[in-house]
Amino acid sequence: MKVIIFSDSHLIKTNMINAIMKESPNLILHLGDNSRDCNELKLKFPDIPLRSVNGNCDRTSPGEEFDEFTFAGKKFFITHGHTYGVKMSLRLIIDDALSKDVDILAFGHTHIPYYAVMGTLTVVNPGSVGFLDATYAVLEIKDGVVTCDVKNI
Repeated sequence: MKVIIFSDSHLIKTNMINAIMKESPNLILHLGDNSRDCNELKLKFPDIPLRSVNGNCDRTSPGEEFDEFTFAGKKFFITHGHTYGVKMSLRLIIDDALSKDVDILAFGHTHIPYYAVMGTLTVVNPGSVGFLDATYAVLEIKDGVVTCDVKNI
């Protein structure tokens, strides 16, 4: 199963559309900062499930700042990350993910791609899909094993 992860699109939808067409994912995640950009993705790709959370630029948009769900046998925790101070340190967000006993933590906000495996926890920040050096992440889950690749648009 393939999961494509975006964050910080900031009204730049074309990059996400092109990445989805290239990757053909089974699930789309948007980690905030213009989560309303997801409306166009839902129209263009109605058969691909999409989950999103709000970021600090989404204060007037309906939606939640956190989401926990299971997909392909893996428990996910997704958030934008601003409420955890991720620009200063990842300690709070990682501690929270560990306390929730999740398999995959995905967050954004920093605009800097990040990927690490910490024991059984996979941590990923796809960077920003809405700026010049646009990036996104692709998680693949096969036979219970999670791999990640951060890609440039």
